[in-house]
Formats: sequence, structure tokens, C-alpha cells
Amino acid sequence: MIDYSKKGALSLLASALLLSGAAAFAADEPTVAAPANQVKGLQQARTYTVTDAPIAPLELATPELPSLTGYTAEAVAKKIVRSKAGKVKIKRMMEEIPLKEFIGGDNKMEEWVARQHGIPQAIFIDDGYVNLRDLTKVVPKQYFSETAPGVFLARLPIVVGHKGTLEIDSKTQELRLSQEAGAFIINDGNLFVRDTRITGWREADKGPATQRTLKEFRPFLLSWGGTETYIVNSKIASLGYANSKSYGVSISQYTPNMAKVMKRAEPTGWIIGSEFSDMWYGFYCYEARDVVVKSNIYRDNIVYGIDPHDRSHGLIIADNTVYGTHKKHGIIISREVNDSFIFNNRSYDNNLSGIVIDRNSVNNLIAYNEVYQNHTDGITLYESGDNLLWGNRAVKNQRHGIRVRNSVNIRLYENIAMANGLMGVYGHIKDLSDTDRNIDLDPFDAKVSLIVVGGELAANGSGPLSIASPLSVELYRVSMLAPTKASGITFNGILGERQEEILDLIVRQKKAVLIDPVERQTELRD
Repeated sequence: MIDYSKKGALSLLASALLLSGAAAFAADEPTVAAPANQVKGLQQARTYTVTDAPIAPLELATPELPSLTGYTAEAVAKKIVRSKAGKVKIKRMMEEIPLKEFIGGDNKMEEWVARQHGIPQAIFIDDGYVNLRDLTKVVPKQYFSETAPGVFLARLPIVVGHKGTLEIDSKTQELRLSQEAGAFIINDGNLFVRDTRITGWREADKGPATQRTLKEFRPFLLSWGGTETYIVNSKIASLGYANSKSYGVSISQYTPNMAKVMKRAEPTGWIIGSEFSDMWYGFYCYEARDVVVKSNIYRDNIVYGIDPHDRSHGLIIADNTVYGTHKKHGIIISREVNDSFIFNNRSYDNNLSGIVIDRNSVNNLIAYNEVYQNHTDGITLYESGDNLLWGNRAVKNQRHGIRVRNSVNIRLYENIAMANGLMGVYGHIKDLSDTDRNIDLDPFDAKVSLIVVGGELAANGSGPLSIASPLSVELYRVSMLAPTKASGITFNGILGERQEEILDLIVRQKKAVLIDPVERQTELRD
């Protein structure tokens, strides 16, 4: 154990760490830091002070998590209304508003003409309740059939109308959606999937429609604006491909032009206790509200495991296990996904990060998650200020435990970042104006500020903590143990430059530390 109480030891330690840490930090810069000229210019422009900070404002009560007790299979069963038998018809696809996204334009029309060998049609359910057994009584067998006891094959799209309810329940062993025939499910009303299995099906192989190319059609499930969707204790596999709204399982408001016409409320739903595999996206939502994604397994999906998107809010993403995502992240919320809760999830062995908060997603609570052995960061925040991370464990990720870019007022409380390849916590800025980012749609400020209270930063490869050119940093009660370098604990960035003072305050004096640029203090006084 290093004795930080001796001033001479602090000076010697700081000098050694600054020399050894500079090379490690430089090695990170090409892939994770801001452009060197930008960082250099900001560092030259800013002079920092290191002072003790008042402790009282840093003391937060343990955040209250939403109760999960009401989100059960029993609660879903009570929502199903079977009192009125629905109507089933086969109609032309091009006449129906819920299908305009997929049938509009010559190229899209050609897709369905080729697959159906004629004018594209779909099975429509409306004006009441229908289950799959009901479909077999009405729909010709070449379009919908029971191929084995409890196993159904759909060879046309299935559309649930705005006043319709479709239930796929335990009496269905499996619903297979034919890839060759272009089958998919559109929900414009109420959809219940309970204790069953839905599979994208390749008839030629007599097996799942596993992904072969990015643009090859695969069946999908989409619920539009004003709908309710419930998937409970089921297995969903081999759905989705790289086409808008066709990602796998999606809950989405209508596209902007259609939304003005339809004037539907934001869609919602619960996804509980189910398993999703070989999906383009395991779950996607757009302008949805109060969606609950609870106690599911997302394994070996292609781009993302869980991906709530644009202006969705009030979400609960809890107690899920997400692993083996092939291309990108396990869990990501992106573009103004606000006022939501991500807690008690396990996200590991994903190709990029375990959890990502992205593109101006604010006022979210990320708590008690376990993110480990991901191939880049554990938890990543991109251009998303005003978020609270509490009690998370980021362990053995290949790059940083927690990484914060271009985000202010990020509060990190009681988190553990241990044995990550680079930094335990890494905050930095980056100029995105010369990238392919749409700045009008996704604006950003190259600013970062952090509050780090409690928790433990231990045995991380490049050191416990690094912050480049921050607006401010506050540190209190942070345990920094088991340095991987013989020289001891290493700070980098501005913290490395003032390491002696910081360690003296936080370790020896047990005070809170404020690292603040002089020009910001002047602005506050003015």
C-alpha cells in the first residue's frame, strides 16, 4: 500500500507517474481522444485550480427505481379482450396505410410481386379478436397452414388492423414466417405473443432464415403508432434486415409524414421473459413511450441487442441479459431517449460497448448494471449530458470501464471500474464537425464535466481516471486501488498535471476535490 500522507512521497510519485503515464495516454489518442490540435489548443487556453469542494451538495440519496412487480405474464393475460370475434380478409397490400412504408415505390413493389408471383396481398385482421387457429379456418392453405400439430406457416404478411387483436399463444408451438414468400407481421392494433415461438423461416432449408447478407429480406415484426404490443415468455429468432422499420421486433410511431395524417398516440408495450436471437436488432423503438423491456435474453444478435431510438421516453430496461452482439453494442439508447431507466442488466461479450447513452439522451438513470468483457468500453456516453450512473460494475472490458465524450453534468456514483484494458473512467472531447454526422439533427458541444463520488477504480491498465480539458471535475470518496504499473496510481490529462494536489486532498485529507478552469471561475463571477 502506498502512503500518500508524506509530501515528499507525493512529489516523487507524481513525477514518476507523469513520465510513465504520458506514453500510455498518447497511445489512446488516435482512436478515442479529440484531435491533438484541438485538445492542445484548449489545454493552452485553460489554467486549472485544484481546491477542496463543499461535500454537502455531493451527497445524493440512493435513487429510487421503478417497481417491476406489476409487469407480469398474468397482468398481460388480463389485458386480452376476446369478447368479439374479429374479421379476417385477404386484401391487396397497396391499398392499406399500415403497409405504405413497405409497398410504396416501384422498387418495393417489385420485391413483393416477385415473392408472391402476382399482385401483392396480405392477411388482414380487424374488428375484434383472432388467434392463429381462426386464421386456418378462413385463409387458403397456400397462404396460411398448420404444417404439424401447433406449427403454423405464414406465406403472406399478417396485418392487425387498428381495431383488431391478434393473440399468438401457447396453443401455437411455433409461427414460421416464410422468407421466400415475404411474410411479416404488422400490428396496427393490439398484439399478444405468449408462451410460444416466432421464427423467420427459410422454406428451402426447412430451418430458420439465418442472416446471409445485409440487404436480403428477412421476416420482421413491427407495431405502429397507437398500438400495444406484448411479448411474454416466448422465443423470437431470425427476424430483421437492413431496411427501415424492418429491423426485427420494432415498436415505432408512423414516419413523420404519415404521423401527421394518422394522428396516433405514441405506441407502447411490454416485452417480458423472452429470448431473442439472430435478430438484425433484438429490439428497436422510435417515438415510443413507457415501453418495458424486462427479464429477457438477447443473444447473438447482429447489430444491436436492445436499441430504443428517437424521442422515446419513460422506458424501463431492466434485468435483461445481453451478450454476443456481432457488430455493435449490447444496449444502446440514441437520439433524445430521455427520462428512462436502465438497471440490473448484464451486458457482456458484445463487439463494441456493453451499454451506450447516445446523441442528446438526457435525464436517464443507469444503475446496478454489470458490463464486462465487452470488446471496447463497458459503459459509453456520447454527447448526452445530465445523466446519473449509480452502482454499476464495469469489469474486464477491452478499453475503458466508463467513457464520457462531449457530455456535461455526468454524475458517477458508487460505480466499480476494475481490470479494464485502459482507463477506469475516461472523459474527453472530440470535434465531430468533419465526420458524417448530421450536425443539424445531432448537435453537440465539445465539452465534458464529471462528478465522481464513491465507488472503486482498481487495476485498470492505463490508470484509474483521465479527463481531457474538462469544464469541471469533482471527486469525492473514490477508492483507487491495485495499480497495474510499478510506479503506482496514474492519472492522465489535466488530472495528471495536478496529481500531487488531488491525491493530497482526496486521500490524505479525505476531502472533496474540485478541478476547475480559471476562466470558468471568471465567467461565474461575471
